[in-house]
Amino acid sequence: MVLLDGESLTVEEVRAVALNSEKTGISPQARRRMEASRAAVEKLLEGELVVYGVNTGVGKLADVRIDHAQLRQLQLNLVRSHAVGVGRPLEDAEVRAMMLIRANVLAKGLSGIRPEVAEMLCEMLNRGVHPVVPSRGSVGASGDLAPLAHMALVLIGEGEVRLGGQRLSGRQALERAQLAPIQLEAKEGISLLNGTQGMLALGSLELLEAETLADTADVVCALSLDALRGTPSAFDERIHASRPHPGQVASARNLTALLEGSEIRASHLACRRVQDAYSLRCAPQVHGAVRDVLAPARQAFSIELNSATDTPLVFDGAILSGGNFHGQPLAIWLDGMAMALASLAGISERRVDRLVNPELNEGLPAFLAANPGLESGLMMAQVTAAALVAETRVLANPASVQSITTSGNKEDFVSMGMYAALKLKQVVETTRAVLAIEAICAAQGLEFLLPMQTGHKAQRAYRAIRAAVAPLGGDRSLSADIAAVAELIRRGDLSRALPA
Repeated sequence: MVLLDGESLTVEEVRAVALNSEKTGISPQARRRMEASRAAVEKLLEGELVVYGVNTGVGKLADVRIDHAQLRQLQLNLVRSHAVGVGRPLEDAEVRAMMLIRANVLAKGLSGIRPEVAEMLCEMLNRGVHPVVPSRGSVGASGDLAPLAHMALVLIGEGEVRLGGQRLSGRQALERAQLAPIQLEAKEGISLLNGTQGMLALGSLELLEAETLADTADVVCALSLDALRGTPSAFDERIHASRPHPGQVASARNLTALLEGSEIRASHLACRRVQDAYSLRCAPQVHGAVRDVLAPARQAFSIELNSATDTPLVFDGAILSGGNFHGQPLAIWLDGMAMALASLAGISERRVDRLVNPELNEGLPAFLAANPGLESGLMMAQVTAAALVAETRVLANPASVQSITTSGNKEDFVSMGMYAALKLKQVVETTRAVLAIEAICAAQGLEFLLPMQTGHKAQRAYRAIRAAVAPLGGDRSLSADIAAVAELIRRGDLSRALPA
């Protein structure tokens, strides 16, 4: 069980609950903290203190004071009025990640809500109650208001749910799951809505995918280099120790290890080629730069997973309003990851072109076809890779600089973090497909060099590719092959060729 305490949730635990349906709950210590902060809110409500979102309107209406008798209705209205999302719903795994992170934030004990609210989110996760959350509608200002509102609707028996393959009303789904809707008390509605859990849910899941892609890129590059009879001398550790960016050093080490024992390399030690093209020779520098974006992104996401991101917050009996809900600390990294992966896809496509282009592939048949001319071989695979890279470059344009004013100019600078996360998801998909195409082309190139074998560790990846797709004996539709190898990459089958 993933026990939530508001302090120690990891991206790996997010994946375990989101994708593997790991059970979750609130730790006893967190429950005590939540009870204490709730008691502080109730004590403050006995007086005349004006507290944003608790006894006032929100946004431009923050100056409107709400009568004590209407505080429950205010919280209900906040949830209903903010549920304005549109577009294709998020996937169940993404919704599960969002629910888990939201519950963990509440478990921190600074939101001033009853433990029962966070426990309800956990029970919904444990019983497979997945709110239908439209993907569009958040500007990432007061957090992901619309997505979180659609999630919160289900807690009160409204909205829509996917449960056991069926789409039901919130009330029907809770009844089937043997859960009772909760009645929101003062502050509880706004505490469910304010926060970055939409963009963070997507970002956490896509970060893990991106890390796999960075590892996979080293593996398929090693296969490509051997298929093109390149030299691994550019990966010498002395070169990279002289410019010791951590990612660069790691990628160079991976490439050296993957190609160790290559019979192909041994066969052309006396060749007159001095240097390889940048897409081969500079792979550690490019792949490494990607790694050096993903590492601080992981750090930022790990901090955010365990941060209080709603407002107001409760500190030792005081209630303070601030801006922890703003998505900019995530949006910038979500954009950075998309740009980094665009570089990874771009250099991979250049290696694909070298493998198939008869002007560049030096001794391999044109387009890796057994009978060039009669057969087109992998000509069109490179065209698809080029199309995907072009799409990826458009998607890599940053969202985090595209602020647009909302809420009567009260929210006058927004992060667009949710859109950055949605774009990143597409970039991960396109990059995975480009690497799959390179893997297919590299494996086909190695076929023409048999019986010579690539490096011992690289052979593991080659065999995995061949277990999924047969060598190209003649022209055939490659769509299924690309999809099969993309799935290998997603599962981490190719990245497992890397040394431990």
